[in-house]
Amino acid sequence: MGPRGITIKSDKEIDLMRQAGRVVAQAKARVRDAVRPGVTTGELDRVAEDTIRGLGAIPSFKGYAPYGMSPFPATICASINEEIVHGIPGERVLREGDILSVDVGAIVEGFHGDSAFTIGVGGISEDAQRLIEATRRALDRGIEQVRAGARVGDISHAVQTYAEGLGYSVVRQYVGHGIGRAMHEEPQVPNYGSPRKGYLLRKGMAVAIEPMLNIGGWETKQLSDGWTVATADGSLSAHFEDTVAITSKGAEILTRLDQP
Repeated sequence: MGPRGITIKSDKEIDLMRQAGRVVAQAKARVRDAVRPGVTTGELDRVAEDTIRGLGAIPSFKGYAPYGMSPFPATICASINEEIVHGIPGERVLREGDILSVDVGAIVEGFHGDSAFTIGVGGISEDAQRLIEATRRALDRGIEQVRAGARVGDISHAVQTYAEGLGYSVVRQYVGHGIGRAMHEEPQVPNYGSPRKGYLLRKGMAVAIEPMLNIGGWETKQLSDGWTVATADGSLSAHFEDTVAITSKGAEILTRLDQP
């Protein structure tokens, strides 16, 4: 164990996280291929669950109930337009011009992978496309800072300065996190902060970096279902996330089918 409960993984444990990450990456790919106008978020949820279970893994999110919350009822989080995270999939139909954020997790032999992406449904506005691309690049800027000897604040600062430099706000109430035997472990990985501050990154750590960018303000609101979080001002939001491990070879992205 690292300081204050941070988990340091063995090579064998990192390999199990690689397996979980590959499952997540395949589930993302199949959901992405299924996104189109007229599809319901519930149908996308079934695609993800069938993929994860078909590969011998367990959905991380289904039944997840932190802090006494009601158990999350689905395999993916499906958040549309102004919804930031934790949208519950169901009968809602995707429409031309929507943007959809999908968050998915899987467990292999007790170890988690966690990742998210945002995609346009059919043709989308230029503003929406720019937001999606900026959020994806903000994730990459954060990942570039991951290495043994760096600090969590280096990741946070890279995401914040890139996003705000383009005129977007970064969500502050919800952050990235350590990951391993639990989906959410220490350390927290905010999308804002100062370089050379925060937890020291060490070989054997794994973190889920997940920038959430809004066209409007960074403030959020909780919707009545108890899970879905949306922008307070109703502006569009996008979300990207990858699980990244620090190995002897440096940062390794575990939740992409191909490393960049």
